[in-house]
Amino acid sequence: MSEIIHIYHTNDLHSHFTHWPRIQSLLKGRRQWHEEAGDMCLVLDIGDHVDRSHPFTEGSAGKGNIELLNEAGYDAVTIGNNEGITLSKSELDELYDQADFSVVVANLLDMDGKQPPWASPNKIIETKNGTKIGLVAATAEFTPFYRRLGWQVTSGREAIKQEAAAIRQSVDLLVCMSHLGIREDELLAVECPEIDIILGAHTHHLFHQGKEIGNTLLGAAGKFGYYVGHIEIDLETRKMTAEVIETDQLPEADEGFNEYLVGVGKQQMAETVFYNERPMKAEWFKHSAMAELFGDALVSFATADCGLFNAGIFMEDMPEGEMTRYDFHRMLPHPINPCVIDLSGAELKEIYLQSLNEDWPQLELKGMGFRGAVFGRMIHSGMDMHNHQLMVGGEPADPDRIYRLATLDLFTFGYFFPALKRAPKSYFMPEFLRDVFGDYFRMKTVK
Repeated sequence: MSEIIHIYHTNDLHSHFTHWPRIQSLLKGRRQWHEEAGDMCLVLDIGDHVDRSHPFTEGSAGKGNIELLNEAGYDAVTIGNNEGITLSKSELDELYDQADFSVVVANLLDMDGKQPPWASPNKIIETKNGTKIGLVAATAEFTPFYRRLGWQVTSGREAIKQEAAAIRQSVDLLVCMSHLGIREDELLAVECPEIDIILGAHTHHLFHQGKEIGNTLLGAAGKFGYYVGHIEIDLETRKMTAEVIETDQLPEADEGFNEYLVGVGKQQMAETVFYNERPMKAEWFKHSAMAELFGDALVSFATADCGLFNAGIFMEDMPEGEMTRYDFHRMLPHPINPCVIDLSGAELKEIYLQSLNEDWPQLELKGMGFRGAVFGRMIHSGMDMHNHQLMVGGEPADPDRIYRLATLDLFTFGYFFPALKRAPKSYFMPEFLRDVFGDYFRMKTVK
C-alpha cells in the first residue's frame, strides 16, 4: 500500500491565542499542499485547548474555542481536564454542538454508564485510497472532580487498550490521542504495542523528533501553542518520522488577534455584579482588606469554621465604581474550585504551622489551576495563633474536635500540604473563586 499520511497535532493550548493565527495559517496551508500532492492530511488536538482563565473562553463557555478549531480545519480532538472539569456538565454537554470535527474519548461516561452523545470511544477515518486510520483517546482521571460534576471517568490506559483491541484488525494505522501524561504514554506503549502512534499531552512535554518505544512512535508538542507537531507516515515502508514546528518562527499573521479576543470576552461579560464604594488593593505579601473580605466570602460559602488561601490569587485591584463579570474574571482568573476539608483541631494546628513557610510567598507557582505570578502570603481567615495556641473563631481550638476548613482545591493535591490530600473533603463545583467572591458582593448588595 503506497500512501503518505501527514498528521499535525496540537495540545495544551490553554487558550493562549497569541500564535493561533500562525497555527491556523500553517494548518490550512499544509493541508492544501499535501492534498495537492495526493497525500492524506489529518489535524488533531489532544486536549486542554480550552482554558477559562482567558476572557474569550470564559465569556463563551468554551464555544469560542470550538469556532477556532472549526476555522482551522481540525478533523478530531479529545478532551483534557480543562474541558472536562472546569465546565459544568451542561456546559460540556453543549460545548461541541457546533463542532465540525469528531470528539474521541473512551473513558468518560454519564453516571448511568453510557457514552455522552457528543463523543465516541474510537473513530475510523478512511483516506481516498481506502487506507483506514483508527483513532482512540482518553483523558486524565480527575475522579473526584468528575464525580462531583456528574460524570464517571474510568482508567484511561485501560480504556485505550480496550478500544485498540476492538478496532486494530479493522484499521491500517492506529493512532492514540492521549491526554494522560508522559508516564502513562510510556507505559501504554509497552502494554499496548499494537498502537502505532501515541500523541501525548497533559504534562506539557515536548519531543522534538518523537520518541520510539518498541515499534510505537510518541509525539508531543509542549504547551501554549509554542509548537505544532507533525508526523509523516509512509505506509508502504511503515517508516514514521516526527518533528515539531516552532510557531514563533512562522510568518506573522494578525498579531493583534489575542487582544481582539480579549475585547470580545469583555463584551460578553459586561454584566454588572455590584457597585464598589471603596477601592481595595491586591496585596501579595501582606494582609489586606480584599483578602479579609474574600476570606469572609469563602468561609460563608462553604459554611466553614475557618479559611486558608494564598494572597497571590488576586491579580487586580478592586477600583471604586462598577464591577462587572469581566472585572471579577481579571481579578481572579484561576480555574480553581473552593473546597471544605474536615480536620481535627490538632491536624488544623499542623496545617496552620506548615502554612507559615517563609519560602512560599515568593514561589513562582505554575499549574494546579493557578494562573498568577507568585504564590503570595498565606491568609488565615477565622483562625490565628496566640502563645502556641491555635484560636478558631476567637476560641482555643479543641485538639479532638472536627473543624471545617474552607480552602482552595490546589491545596488538596499534596504539593503544599500532604495531609490534605488524604483528609475527608468536599469540592464545590462548578463554582470558581471569582464566582464565590462575586456572589458574596451580590448578596451584600441585595441585603
